[in-house]
Amino acid sequence: MHNFFHIWVYLRTQPLLWLTITLCMWEVARAIDIRAGHHALSNPTVMAIVLTAALLLLTHTSYQTYFSGAEYIQFLLGPATVALAVPMYANWPVIKRNFLAIIVSLTAGSMVAAGSAMLILRALHAPRMVIISLGPKSVTTPIAMGIAQDLGGNPSLTAVFVMITAMFGILVYPVVFRVGRVTDWRARGLAAGVAMHGLGTARMLTIDETAGAFAGLAIGLNGVITSLFLPVMIVVFGI
Repeated sequence: MHNFFHIWVYLRTQPLLWLTITLCMWEVARAIDIRAGHHALSNPTVMAIVLTAALLLLTHTSYQTYFSGAEYIQFLLGPATVALAVPMYANWPVIKRNFLAIIVSLTAGSMVAAGSAMLILRALHAPRMVIISLGPKSVTTPIAMGIAQDLGGNPSLTAVFVMITAMFGILVYPVVFRVGRVTDWRARGLAAGVAMHGLGTARMLTIDETAGAFAGLAIGLNGVITSLFLPVMIVVFGI
């Protein structure tokens, strides 16, 4: 047991160990999700995050040590995002026919998502930095962190808000769609892209290609719309 402890102390500092563990956690979470019939509560991304975080806490491993291996996975986010253009291209005729409705609904969704969050925090007398950090919570992480930093927020805090928003959305979206009687896959995809960004898009792609295409489109457009309107909203709200 003593020798195993020393071996573990050595291995946990190696980048490839945490890369391997992350991939293993994903496979475990995906297997559970399949057995659960892709239930909202068994989302593999959420489960993989929880399992990996629990292991880091149990082994007292710092995030810096973990990220030295996980950064290889982060590198793949770029190609994965570009790959979203494939289903968008396949559904381009549908997107083009509904482009006006897409812009109107995305603008409304972006402004409500950012404005409601900031107004609630303002009513609770939260610090200005926290309010601004929460504003871009519905934008994909890299864009949201850049927006927060430029406007005086905390990028790290924004990243946490973005992840919490996406994870919460993944858990409740089936109920929201059912109660709201949202059956059109185009509308579902747009909602997922705006409210749940990458996690929602990944889920939509596993369910319906059209929904995945509209979710991918929503991620990009939501980032542009939020970056344009959020500074104006901060001034209008007097934040």
